[in-house]
Amino acid sequence: MNIKSLLLGSAAALISASGAYAADAVVVAEPEPVEYVRVCDAYGAGFFYIPGTETCLKIDGYVRYDAAVGDDPYDGTNVGADDNETWYKKTRAEIRFDARSETELGTLRSYAETRVEFENGSDIGATLSQAFIELGGFRIGTADELFGSWTNYAGNIINDDVINYQSGESNQVSYTFTGGNGFSAMIGAEQGQDDVTGLGGNYVIEDYMPHVLAGAKWEQNWGGISGVAGYDSNVEEFAGKLRLDVKFSETFSAFVMGGYQSDYDDNFDPDTGDVNPNNRNWFGTWEGDWAAWAGVTAALTDKANLNGQAAYESEGTWALAANVEYTLVPGLVITPEINYTKFDGARRAFSEANGGGDDALGGTIRFQRNF
Repeated sequence: MNIKSLLLGSAAALISASGAYAADAVVVAEPEPVEYVRVCDAYGAGFFYIPGTETCLKIDGYVRYDAAVGDDPYDGTNVGADDNETWYKKTRAEIRFDARSETELGTLRSYAETRVEFENGSDIGATLSQAFIELGGFRIGTADELFGSWTNYAGNIINDDVINYQSGESNQVSYTFTGGNGFSAMIGAEQGQDDVTGLGGNYVIEDYMPHVLAGAKWEQNWGGISGVAGYDSNVEEFAGKLRLDVKFSETFSAFVMGGYQSDYDDNFDPDTGDVNPNNRNWFGTWEGDWAAWAGVTAALTDKANLNGQAAYESEGTWALAANVEYTLVPGLVITPEINYTKFDGARRAFSEANGGGDDALGGTIRFQRNF
């Protein structure tokens, strides 16, 4: 064998080996194109398209820390854990999911709101505070009771419901008609809720007849007028509220609201010092035939708002509150608040029977990080 033959044979062997190696090599697939999250501006800030769909999703919420001292403005007792004259402390984390898309029947929306709370050394755990589906103007699910939410609750006060204007949360079915020029109207049916006030009452319907209600509102640049009326199917009584909002300027606004309920009964037992809220109106949760609320909001600076609220119920109790909402940095709000309540009627009897007095003075400070 000469040198030329040896070289040719070696080259052939190398080519054969290279072909065999190439046949055994792993072929790597081309990477799939990445679909980056797209902003959805159809429903306001914070929405984005869920990748691969035409559904827009918004995730937001807050972490909140409350500390309170002094008297409980609701019942006159000490705010401390087990009335041991110390701080009241509560931490809450809330996350909200809002998904929307357009259909031939209107906007399809699903909304869920979850909370986890730790209060006075005890883990309260997680709750589903709201979860509902909306299509067009129809809503079905659980949400804040419509008697309170339709008229936009009360003022910008932490303890805004010492004189209560709503009942809590409920499974519900409702329809809202939105017309032109700021007009809208609502009809709804609710199941009610157990133990709304913490006193053991049951407002859940007792047969197939639900609690029913209806409302209307007219909203303009200057403010608005809203009203709602409800019928409690258990006690067969009515309640209603009217509210007026006025925006005097970009920095100052005010509201006034009044409520009336039929056949009020305090159900207070002077022998035991207990209030039995059974047979009370699901919608009229204040003490007395009627109640009134009023409040103001004034922008002190571009970071601080001053809020004040006064409320009165016909049994004679006054509730006063004021706070300052201060935005330390974007997303972090610190709110110190002071509350004063002057008790009368069943509230005074309840407070005195449970170690309180005829009035209550206390303070709360809230730290809240919104995201």
